[in-house]
Amino acid sequence: MFRLFAGLLVLFVSCTQQKPATENHIVVIEGMKFQPSALLVRSGDTVTWINRDIVDHDITEENTKAWSSGILGAGEQWSRVTTSSASYFCSIHMVMKGKLKVN
Repeated sequence: MFRLFAGLLVLFVSCTQQKPATENHIVVIEGMKFQPSALLVRSGDTVTWINRDIVDHDITEENTKAWSSGILGAGEQWSRVTTSSASYFCSIHMVMKGKLKVN
C-alpha cells in the first residue's frame, strides 16, 4: 500500500510541477551594436537593454513599430517583457539591428 501511495505521489508531483520561472536577459548597446544581436527567450522573460555607448540610441520593433524604448542616453536602460519574436533596430542608427526569438 505504501509503495502504491508513494508512486501516486511521485506521479502527482511530476504532473503538477510549475513552469520554470521567467528569466532576465541583458542586451548591451556598445560600439554601435546590440550585444548579443540575437537572443533566444521564452514568452514572459524580461529583456533589458543597457546603453553603454557614448551616444543616444533607442530600441524599436522593426516591422510595425509596435513598441519603442524612446531615446536612451549613455548609461540608461530599458526593459520589456517578451511575448513574441521580433526584429528590432535603433531608429537613430538604422544599421544597428537585433532579434528576439521566443521559444
